[in-house]
Amino acid sequence: ITGAGRGIGLAFARHYVKRGERVFAGCRRREAPAALEALRRAHRDRLTIVPLDVADAASIHAAEALVHKEVDALDLLVNNAGIYSVAGSEEAGEKPGDLDFDDAIRVFRTNAMGPVMVAQACLGLLRRGEAPKIVSLSSEYGSVSANDGFPYYYAASKAALNTLMRSLAADARRWGITVALLDPGWVRTAMGGPGAHVTPRMSVDGMIRVIDRLTRKDSGRFLTFEGREQAW
Repeated sequence: ITGAGRGIGLAFARHYVKRGERVFAGCRRREAPAALEALRRAHRDRLTIVPLDVADAASIHAAEALVHKEVDALDLLVNNAGIYSVAGSEEAGEKPGDLDFDDAIRVFRTNAMGPVMVAQACLGLLRRGEAPKIVSLSSEYGSVSANDGFPYYYAASKAALNTLMRSLAADARRWGITVALLDPGWVRTAMGGPGAHVTPRMSVDGMIRVIDRLTRKDSGRFLTFEGREQAW
């Protein structure tokens, strides 16, 4: 699980470890947040915190090597890590006149290419997994057809993620890996803000129900946390 230090990623880690799964929790910060560290202490035999910056190739390879030392296969990769805007969720700062190459590239590198590079690094482990799956968290903002003024960088990065994962789904079929995209909803996190009506637990409980039901015929689909088709 990438981006497991807080919010949705932490909720994923809590759910999976408490139902008895072996969990690797990716965290960008050198020192894990207190809540994730507390979860690790409570489940030392099942949860390992993995230093991981999905925007950094060396960090991705080091994380895969650490996981590979512990296990020979992965059944599920959850690409959760992402950023909203350089300016933060309160003020996107993405309007004509303020657009900036460097800011845009930072968001694209983390939200679009990062998940693909993590998946690429983990393909060997996933190919040895049991009914392996790659699930990447997109957003309603990734829907081109619904865009009536979405934040420039974030929306475009999620649309790019959707396209990249569709390409990966086509290739991954030959290895028996299911690739799907999930819209977690508007979630009450540091990114989503206090006005969001979906809690991390509600979102994750729904997404895990969807993940559990995924089969190879679902590869390439874009679904909401409630299991409905999301518009491309």
